[in-house]
Amino acid sequence: MNPTQVNFNSPRKFRTTLKSKCKETFFPDDPFRQFKNEKPLGKAKKTLQYFVPIFEWLPQYNLKMFRFDLLAGITITSLAIPQGISYAKLAEIPPIIGLYSSFVPALVYSILGSSKHVAVGTVAACSLLIADTIGSKVSSKDDPTLLGILVDFLSHSTITGFMGGTAIIICLQQLKGLLGVSHFTTKTDVVSVLHAVFKNRNEWKWETAVVGMAFLVFLLFTRYLRQRKPKLFWVSAMAPMVVVVLGCLLAYFTRDSKYSIQTVGKLHKGLNPISIEYLNFDAEYLPYTLKAGIITGIIALAEGIAIGRSFAIMNNEQVDGNKEMIAFGFMNIVGSCFSCYLTTGPFSKTAVNYNSGCKTAASNLVMAIGMMLTLLFLAPLFSYTPLVALSAIIMSAMLGLIKYEEAYHLFKVDKFDFCICLAAFFGVAFITMDMGLMISVALALLRALLYVARPAACKLGKLPDSTLYRDTEQYAEASGPPGILAIQLGSPIYYANGNYIRERILRWIRNDEGNGKAVKHVLLDLTGVTSIDTTGIETLAEVLRILQVKHIKMKIVNPRLDVLEKMMKSKFVDKIGKESIFLCMEDAVEASYDFSVTTEKQGFEEQRSGVA
Repeated sequence: MNPTQVNFNSPRKFRTTLKSKCKETFFPDDPFRQFKNEKPLGKAKKTLQYFVPIFEWLPQYNLKMFRFDLLAGITITSLAIPQGISYAKLAEIPPIIGLYSSFVPALVYSILGSSKHVAVGTVAACSLLIADTIGSKVSSKDDPTLLGILVDFLSHSTITGFMGGTAIIICLQQLKGLLGVSHFTTKTDVVSVLHAVFKNRNEWKWETAVVGMAFLVFLLFTRYLRQRKPKLFWVSAMAPMVVVVLGCLLAYFTRDSKYSIQTVGKLHKGLNPISIEYLNFDAEYLPYTLKAGIITGIIALAEGIAIGRSFAIMNNEQVDGNKEMIAFGFMNIVGSCFSCYLTTGPFSKTAVNYNSGCKTAASNLVMAIGMMLTLLFLAPLFSYTPLVALSAIIMSAMLGLIKYEEAYHLFKVDKFDFCICLAAFFGVAFITMDMGLMISVALALLRALLYVARPAACKLGKLPDSTLYRDTEQYAEASGPPGILAIQLGSPIYYANGNYIRERILRWIRNDEGNGKAVKHVLLDLTGVTSIDTTGIETLAEVLRILQVKHIKMKIVNPRLDVLEKMMKSKFVDKIGKESIFLCMEDAVEASYDFSVTTEKQGFEEQRSGVA
């Protein structure tokens, strides 16, 4: 077969195309390629290793790797204790649940997690979301249990704006603990929080404010020290625990004086109690738990996988998103049955784990053992943890989530992405967290719909001294052959954009004719058209009929397999003719020239015979 000819083989069977599309949709990275050419026993082994990654790295585990994982595990345990208590208070649930949530989920992730760097735990944004969404209907005493619901990803600009807005309102809410205020608002917007702070200024306690500011300055200094000297990362990692210990000592020695400060209260010893019996599917509560689960699931999944991949890239490694979804899903489902709330891979803890030199997910196992010992023997000691110390810890962590440079980068690169970021930021800060998220997602969907309804299309011209055809708007020196209009379509053709594509092709023809350029051939380059539906095929057929009336020839260039198969099944190939479908633009142009020369000769001969 001539290599420049289009392959018109019979269309594939439905089963073959369905299998191919499902594979590309659900498994684009082809995770099962490792099972090829394996015997049944080998396939069973690799299947077990794929779904339970601990069996993949455990056979190669050694003492040297364990030393690094032990150090990393101890370090992140020291961070998990104060963060667990702090974020549980932020979620308006008992502080002990924050400690529970760093035990069972960490055990599950050490078995199912594919990232060697991710350290699981609670996060501030999801904690506040849970308080904001469920707190309006259920008090913390009702103890509703959430299952981690995993859904699709959010855009980068949405996450940047959402995290920044969340950081602002969380910092402002911590003024309650920093100033020792007893009465406060349950709303999360900036105006309501500031109004509550100044309305209750008669409750401000100077001694609490002094202690809180001292803790906050100390924490910010350790963060600054870590940035200037990365080798001293452990100072920043241990700082929250130091604050908690100093706060406990201060609260203990001032407990009976007039300068006493508020503490978290009693923390009972013991491992996670089973909570599956408290799962509540009451119709009164279910809408609120579903809403909280969906929104926090989106944030937790997007943040956890993105963070795992970002740290893997630093070591030229890859993280399997499918495995991570399985791990995050199972650790939250199992955790919800053992008195835990939503956990993911927080950036702060993962960064500490990475800098501590972790080698495998065993560092999470070490953290789980550390949390188990804490729950069994040390939990009551943290009963004296001051609320002001937790506020300082939360504020220092949140300040790192306001990414000014990232927002400026979005502004420079893509103004619409910047608008999406601002919508999330101001929506979260001045309305509500879920409303800010919905506004941002709505803008992102609007943008996607615009991409769909107004697909990329360009007029092609030939570059000088070359056989390449490129966008004439991008390359001013590119010029179209006389009498030929070459157009490239760069997206699927279907019902949502069919009318636009038809009108855009006709407008290019009118523009050329208005500039005194006669159009005799229209060449449609379909290299970028990945799929087409029946409406799209009808659109091309309608364009063909319009051009035939205008005595303009239409040719198709390089249709992809799926597109060509549908053209053949719909008989469009019969309408346009196989001789009008080409493999490359150069062949189509040459054929157009040959056709024009032949037509001119025929016209000349007919004229001569008429004269004779």
